[in-house]
Amino acid sequence: MITRIFRVRIRPALRAEFERKFLEISVPYVETKTGYISHIVGYPAKWTPDEYMLLTQWKDENALLAFAGENWNQSVIPEGMEKYVAECWVDHF
Repeated sequence: MITRIFRVRIRPALRAEFERKFLEISVPYVETKTGYISHIVGYPAKWTPDEYMLLTQWKDENALLAFAGENWNQSVIPEGMEKYVAECWVDHF
């Protein structure tokens, strides 16, 4: 199993819209992929008020290849979500 941690720093002026779209677009996007196991959404803490996290678990490397392609160590931003992103990161364990 591989854990993927996607972190995003958003444009603060779009916060309310981002939170709604993150749950309506981004989460369902990963849930439909082959090899997806589970997810946890992380919301900002007071020290990082513009950062969110999506932790997903995947069956194996083949599942990540199917989801994110050959460069699965890079972020995957569903269409329409890029306007909210100021910066993003992805890590795997």
